[in-house]
Order: sequence, then structure tokens, then C-alpha cells
Amino acid sequence: MNARTTMMDTGQDLHDFYAAYADSWPEDVLSIDHPAGRDQDVTAIVWSLAAQGLHPLLRFNQIDDLQRPLITNLFASRERVGRMLGGVGAAGLHAEYQARSRNLLQPQLIQDGKVLQQIKSSQINLHTDIPTIKHFASDRGPYITNSILISEFDGISNVSYHRSMVHSDTEIATSLHSRGHLWRMLRAAETQGKPLPVAMVIGAHPLFMLAAAARLPYGIDERHVAGGLIGAPLQVVKTPKYGISVPAHAEFVLEGVIDPSMRAEEGPFGEFTGYSSDRSTNNVFKVEALMQRSDAWLLDVVGGNSAEHLNLGRIPRESEMVEKLKERFPGVTAVHYPNSGTHFHAYIALKQSRPGEARQVMLGLLGWDPYLKTVFAVDEDVDITRDEEVLWAMATHFQPHQDLFMVDGLPGSPLDPSSSADGTTSRLGIDATRGPRFDGLRARISPEAMQRVQPLILSSLRNET
Repeated sequence: MNARTTMMDTGQDLHDFYAAYADSWPEDVLSIDHPAGRDQDVTAIVWSLAAQGLHPLLRFNQIDDLQRPLITNLFASRERVGRMLGGVGAAGLHAEYQARSRNLLQPQLIQDGKVLQQIKSSQINLHTDIPTIKHFASDRGPYITNSILISEFDGISNVSYHRSMVHSDTEIATSLHSRGHLWRMLRAAETQGKPLPVAMVIGAHPLFMLAAAARLPYGIDERHVAGGLIGAPLQVVKTPKYGISVPAHAEFVLEGVIDPSMRAEEGPFGEFTGYSSDRSTNNVFKVEALMQRSDAWLLDVVGGNSAEHLNLGRIPRESEMVEKLKERFPGVTAVHYPNSGTHFHAYIALKQSRPGEARQVMLGLLGWDPYLKTVFAVDEDVDITRDEEVLWAMATHFQPHQDLFMVDGLPGSPLDPSSSADGTTSRLGIDATRGPRFDGLRARISPEAMQRVQPLILSSLRNET
């Protein structure tokens, strides 16, 4: 194996990861030295590049008043995520993620983590101590988009993402709108009349970030998954007041409590749906300590319906769904959640062995994934990574009176702007497979012919220039 496939064995330091990646894949890294502003400039550049089909890892070296590099777009490319996981291609991403995530490794406590280089427990001013940028004109203000909350309470641990904005010098307004495990832990603390101690990690090794997006049973610790993804126990240090284990080489860590009785306005914020949502639980994180590296960077996650936001949230869930489907239905050849459908659409390619199998497979996925609203089933020779291929299959194979089904009254995403007032949604299955009595032969061009014309194309292009 060459350096480009092995360079990810660089420890658990974001700075080392970036240096090794930029050295191995310089064509996939764009370093911007020109000054950029803190009000939407970063997202404007990401959107402009994406419109050209470009999703490089971005480093901004001169953001107004940040006085530190800003790294973003880290997860915008599935090829890049595959490289993080040892050099697998996009097609092998699901299987590699599942294999590694199952190898749960208990974190390793160390004494010399770089996040311990600067510790502050008084005179904290979040407005100046924590670098933030504004992502969308419709956002309430600057947001911390890479805010990973860690909590340990009554023997249960949880690691999860929650959008966050500075509310006061020592308070952060955040939303637990997923009503997930952290929300459940907060309710448990409330019944005991206690605040919930938490630590907020802002910037760490990308495989810790990917683990934080995992969907796990209650009580399973995402930090153990991080060890599996990394291939070695996650190195951690203890926070100074509540002793919460956090990544030892994180950029910033805030420590404090979420008071169940406190509320603060936050939102609108650019969510994965492509809309800026003000749906929020309006919780307040009271910061009591700040830890950071002396050379800390701002690691930002592009919000909205960006490729990065969607991939980061979807790859762990998608990997689990693919594994379940293929175990239960061997005819499934591929599963893809297109960016065009945010988290609400999925495409399944399969080789049917009996009538009705496509419908059965779609029912399985619609039942397992609570975010999904629409699933398209197509034959195995359709490239489901291309929307136009799926739409072609639908145009030529689908009959509305017999090839769709709907189920209503199911729980949906709280951020779905089309969901009912009670949060329920309906779900749709579209069978765009050919069926046993289909009469047609797909028009194809042989690989030999495609190869034969390449010199003609290149010659013509040279003559044009």
C-alpha cells in the first residue's frame, strides 16, 4: 500500500490529520489565504464550489478577527471519508464503517492532552473566547455548528451534536430537538432536582466527529465507537470540575451544566432540510470552565443542506440500514440517500427473485429509518448515485395505479417543514423496477466503443483550443 492509502494512521490530532491529508491528496485541499469575512463568506464559497461539483477540504487562513485557521467541508466528499477509514472507496464505505464501529474500544485516559494547555475557570467571555461565524442570512446570528455535547450521568453516557449559539458571556443557547438520549438524560436529572453536567467539544479528530453522529441504543457510548473507527482507544482527559472524559487533543472544550429549568431563545438556524428552522427546545448550557489548545483551530461544519451536513449525519445511519437490508434481503445490491432528498429520500437497487420483493424491501427500510418519507426501488443495473438514472427508471417502469403504496400517521423528523402539527408524517414507496412481464431491452454502448472514441474527443478538444 502506498502513502495515499496508509497516511490516515496519524494519531488523534486534527492538526496532524490535516497535514498528512494535505500532503497525500493536495488536489483535494483548497487553502484560502485571501481575507474572508465572518458573515456568510465561508458558506458562500462552499456553495459556489458545490455548484461546480467541487467539494474540497477547505482551510481559511484569514477570517476577520478569528486569529486562527478555520477548517471546514471535511465530510463533504464520501471519497474523503473513505480515506479516513483506511482508504476504502465510496462503494465500500458502509461495510467498513459497520465493521469498525462494532469494534468497541474503551477510551484511554492520558495526562498530557493538548486540550489541557490552557484552562480557564473564571472571567470567561464566550463572545471573545470562542470563535464563531454566521452561516446564512436567515440565521439568528453566529452559530457553533460543530458543538458535540458529552454527558455522563447515573452510569449512562452520551455523545451527540446540538446546534448552539452564544447567549451571554457564560451561557450558550442550544436545542435538543432530536428528543434523543441527551434529552432523556436531562429529564432523568430533572426528576432528581439536579442540573445535567455536560462538556461541549468544538473541534477534534474527524473520526471522533463521525462517531458522534452514530445512532446507538441508549447506554452505548459513542466514544467507544470512536475507538473502533480510529483503530485504537480514544485518548481522553478529564474536565476540571465534573471529570467528564473528552478527546485529549480537542481544539476547544467547554464544561458546565444544562439547567432543566432555564430557557433561552435560539434559532432560526440553517438545518439539513434547506430551511432555517426556529424549532428548538431552547435549553441553556451554563459554562463554568474552558479548555483549549494553545494553537486551537476553528473546525466548522457547513450547515443547511450542504453535502457535509448531510454526509456527516447520514453515513452512520445509512451504513446500519444497508447492513440490515442486505442481511434480511440478499437481493439488495445497493442503497443510497441522495443529497437532493436531504434525509427524507432513499434509493434501493435490487435483483428481485420473486414478485413483491421490492415492496417488501421498501417497507423494511421505511419502518427502520424514522426520517424517511419516500423510498424508490429500482433494478440492480440502475446507478442509484445519479438522480437522473432513478428518474429515468421511474419514467419507464412505474405505473402509479399499481406501483406505489402509502402509510400515514407515523412519527417523523421534528425539522420536516411538511410534517403534521403533531409531528407525524406519511411515507411513500415507489416501485420503479421492471417487473416480471416487462418487455424491453436497455440500449447500451459497448465499453470497447466508448474507449475507441476517446482519442477522437481529445483530438477535437485540442483543435477547438
